[in-house]
Amino acid sequence: MGIALLTMSTLETFSQTGFQQALIQKKEDIKSYLNSAWTVLILRGFIIFIILYFIAAYAAIFFKAPEAKSIIRVIGFAILFRAFTNIGVIYFQKELEFNKQFIFQFSGTLADFIVAISAVLILRNVWALVLGLLAGNMVRCFMSYFIHPYRPHLSKDLGKVKELFGFGKWIMGSSILVFLITQGNDIFVGKLLGITALGFYQLAYRISNMPATEITHVISQVTFPAYSKLQDNIPKLREAYLKVLQVTAFLSFPIAGLIFILAPDFTKIFLGEKWMPMVPTMQVLVFAGLVRSIAATTGSIFHAVGKPKIETRWQMIRLFAIATLIYPCIIKWGILGASIVVFLSIFISNVGFCFEAIKITRCGIKYFGKTIALPLINGIIMVIFIFILKTSINISGFFGFLLLLGTGILISLSITYLFERYLNYRMQLLIKESLNSIGESEPERGVL
Repeated sequence: MGIALLTMSTLETFSQTGFQQALIQKKEDIKSYLNSAWTVLILRGFIIFIILYFIAAYAAIFFKAPEAKSIIRVIGFAILFRAFTNIGVIYFQKELEFNKQFIFQFSGTLADFIVAISAVLILRNVWALVLGLLAGNMVRCFMSYFIHPYRPHLSKDLGKVKELFGFGKWIMGSSILVFLITQGNDIFVGKLLGITALGFYQLAYRISNMPATEITHVISQVTFPAYSKLQDNIPKLREAYLKVLQVTAFLSFPIAGLIFILAPDFTKIFLGEKWMPMVPTMQVLVFAGLVRSIAATTGSIFHAVGKPKIETRWQMIRLFAIATLIYPCIIKWGILGASIVVFLSIFISNVGFCFEAIKITRCGIKYFGKTIALPLINGIIMVIFIFILKTSINISGFFGFLLLLGTGILISLSITYLFERYLNYRMQLLIKESLNSIGESEPERGVL
């Protein structure tokens, strides 16, 4: 399944249009652009579907996994469902209607979960995941027409397509670079070290990057359209960005700390002894995911002010660092070497992302550093406490894991309370403002 998804994401990335971001970023009414964009997305979907069908055999041979051939061909239908999805749902993000966006996304997630779990109990093989993926995309496609009244149709207006691509080409370039950076590691690991090592590396990456993938993905969906509405008001944009940065750091640092210190316990209890070789890799990738979560707060800024090429430029630098180091490090240290390269590359690019965001919002290095300093201290103290508890008391098993996890959360919340009381941290007030402003869908109030 990992090989099949890697093949599909390769084609999707190299044909990325960036139209969605371009439509959200536009200040004027976008209705005249929708049909042209939808037409291009359908053509793109059919082309990817056909290519997937014909290259499936070659991808299976490349990774020495013949069973991937049929899986790759079947998941191509997921691309078609995405292509025919009602483009009118773009208004949910553009107009900050996140209640409808949640229903649209969650309907597919729920269908994926129900079908996959049901199928795995019957089939007991990888096809359960395939069926879940197809069900999720199919339900989102149908739900998009049910939940939004817009009805797209095919269009020949190439002028609108060209205009959207003027912005989207930088999104495409950045997406290709991110793909080469993230999936390139998988390709090297799978080819040089084998399928088992690839499984270790992919799962380690997925778990360790939770702060970046789960938290910042949700936040970026909110911030990009909100920043776009504030792009001409730098003081408001600066205020919104710093608050988003504070919330992201508040969540990411403690979660990363818990994953780092509890990685051995989690792996042994929930995955089993055979997965223990991935623990050192997971712990290194935690730092990469943490840095990535901070870097992810900047991308929405670049897109919102119409400067997506900034992200592309720094992704090129990151790609150069990986391309230079990845092969020798994998040969010498295996998947641990790959994780070290990932961390170094994202750290280098993150410095650039942050300086560019500071320049655009004019928030100052001192204030930026202060915003992430307290969450960093919080995470460090929490990790030290859990480490002392683990080494001084013999805690093991499922309930021992829950005890350590609960202790870590309690320590983090206690430290946050002390910051609130003595250092004017204002996290509690910020969270209330964020929830109220998102619920009211008014970007001018509170955080967004």
